[in-house]
Amino acid sequence: MFTPDSRYASQPTITLTMPDGRQVTTVVPPAPVSAPIVGYHRSIGGERLDLVAVQYLNDPTGFWRLCDANNALVAPALAARALIGIPPGAAT
Repeated sequence: MFTPDSRYASQPTITLTMPDGRQVTTVVPPAPVSAPIVGYHRSIGGERLDLVAVQYLNDPTGFWRLCDANNALVAPALAARALIGIPPGAAT
């Protein structure tokens, strides 16, 4: 279901029962991994996080690493910030 380098690849799944009785299987989101900040990117309005991730992490799918390093639960919360902290190193 996920690529081997996805942060969800090794996460367990759970089955939830919705209010209408339907059962939905979902992936348990991983806990954020704190990373030191080695610098900051001044965000330009409407700038996409995948492009920021490519610029600093050489990985367009690494936007979630930016979210984790900035303690942002979801990408839109981080995209709204004027400064985005950059974690060290290229994506692994």
